Amino acid sequence: MEIRMGSLLRDAREAQGTVIIIDVFRAFTTAAVAFSRGASRIVLVAEVDEALALRDRGVGEVCMGEVDGKRPPGFDYGNSPHELSGADVRGKTLIQSTRAGTVGVSAATNADIIYGGSLVLARATVEAIRRDAPDLVTIVAMGAEGRERTDEDEQCALYLRNLFLGRTPDHSAVRSLVLAGQEAQKYGDPERPHFAAEDRDMALRIDSVPFAIKITREAGILVARKHSVN
Repeated sequence: MEIRMGSLLRDAREAQGTVIIIDVFRAFTTAAVAFSRGASRIVLVAEVDEALALRDRGVGEVCMGEVDGKRPPGFDYGNSPHELSGADVRGKTLIQSTRAGTVGVSAATNADIIYGGSLVLARATVEAIRRDAPDLVTIVAMGAEGRERTDEDEQCALYLRNLFLGRTPDHSAVRSLVLAGQEAQKYGDPERPHFAAEDRDMALRIDSVPFAIKITREAGILVARKHSVN
C-alpha cells in the first residue's frame, strides 16, 4: 500500500486512490458526534446556499456548519461537536457545509473512495481502509479554509500515516503539539464564543470513536455514512 501525503485545497483536487480528507477543527469531529447521536447520513456540500436549498427540497432535515467559525443564518447548528453532543438528530439526514472539510471532499473528484478524517476517527479509519487493501491511500490535511496549513490537521495526517505503517504514536505528544498551534488558541477565547473550549477538547479525544466516516457520491450528491469496523 502506497501512502501519499498532501495539504490544502490544491492537493485535495489532485488526490487519487482512497482519499482521507482531514478536518480536525471541526468538520469531521462534528460529523462523528452527529453519527454517534444516531444521525442517518450527512450530505456534504461546499456552500451555505447549497445546503439551505437542499433542505428546502427535502433532501435533509437539518443544516449544520460554519462560515468564519460561526453558524450561518438559517442553519440549525454550528460546526460544533459540543453543540451536536446535545442535539436530537436520531434517524435524521443532516446537511453540512464548512470552509475546509466539506470543501475538500467536494474538490476530491479524482478519488476512488473518500473518508472524512479527524483524530477521534483515526484508528477506525485506518482499520476500515486496511480491510479494503487499496494500492494507494492519499491523506490530505485541509488546514484553515483549505489555504493555510494548521498544526491539528498536519499532526492528524502524520498520526494516520504512522498507524498505516504499524507504529504506535503517543497520544499525549500529539495533543501537546496540537495545543501549541495557532488554531487551538481560538478555543475558549471569551472574545470568540463561537469557538468553544469544549470543541477543542472533544476534537483531541484521539481514537475515541469506533467507526469511520465513508463518503460516496449518490445521484450527484456527496453522502457520508457511519462505517462500522467491528
